[in-house]
Amino acid sequence: MNDEQKIEKLQTLVPPGTVAHPAPHRIFVTVDPANLVALVAKMKAELDCWYVITISGVDKGVAYEILYHFGDTTGSITVRTQIPKTDPKIPSICGVIPGAVLYERELQDMFGMVVENLPDPRPMLMSDDWPAGNFPLRKDWKFDRPAEIIPGGKK
Repeated sequence: MNDEQKIEKLQTLVPPGTVAHPAPHRIFVTVDPANLVALVAKMKAELDCWYVITISGVDKGVAYEILYHFGDTTGSITVRTQIPKTDPKIPSICGVIPGAVLYERELQDMFGMVVENLPDPRPMLMSDDWPAGNFPLRKDWKFDRPAEIIPGGKK
């Protein structure tokens, strides 16, 4: 399926003005978080989008943007959605694309987002003794370097 055919199909699945085609083999779709899972299910069924390349998070200041990158042999489709920082909840797409679980766990660890209905919500990247409420990819996160202890050094 070429870009034009994909765009035509996507335009039947989402509201007008939410599909962009900035470069060959690159298509962007903007969706409301409430419609995310339904769109991903339709893309999987109708566009054969079953492979998640990655899921990225971006701290935009007042909101988080989440980008779901789907790929095939002819290009990629990126689904964008935004959630407010005051209520950072996003539905899991693991019911449709089971391989998304690792990327969604990363969103929880690094941004503190709540991924609803995630099959395995355990922390994945951060150590067991990582302080609660510290999320390293947030813009407001500050790293407090611990005092360096040099064996045999001055006391």
